[in-house]
Amino acid sequence: MNISEPFIRRPVATSLLAAALLLVGATAFTQLPVAPLPRVDYPTINVNAALPGASPETMASAVATPLERRFGRIAGLTEITSVSSLGSVSLTLQFDLDRDVDSAARDVQAAINAAAGIYRPTCPRVPTFAR
Repeated sequence: MNISEPFIRRPVATSLLAAALLLVGATAFTQLPVAPLPRVDYPTINVNAALPGASPETMASAVATPLERRFGRIAGLTEITSVSSLGSVSLTLQFDLDRDVDSAARDVQAAINAAAGIYRPTCPRVPTFAR
């Protein structure tokens, strides 16, 4: 006796069993939670620095560039985006998904403090950051 023998002897029961499995599978499929886009929170930190009256070119060369160099040494940093405008610069730092944003914030604060000697003569206020 093999495993397929009862299914061959009773084709109607086999067809009903297959239809029932198909119906249960289709019903279960419609109940699956599906999101159009996954919810992913990228560890992102925004750094802002101000130098009243400075042109965007001055902000980019005197403030943003030294900070970008320091931030580039932080482990797990995937992207740096900076926008310089009249009197201010905004840097957006995006980290790996597995990077903890709190430890990244500590590293950003350390990088700001390490770059203080470079941008301090031109920038009267310490750059601030927010998660």
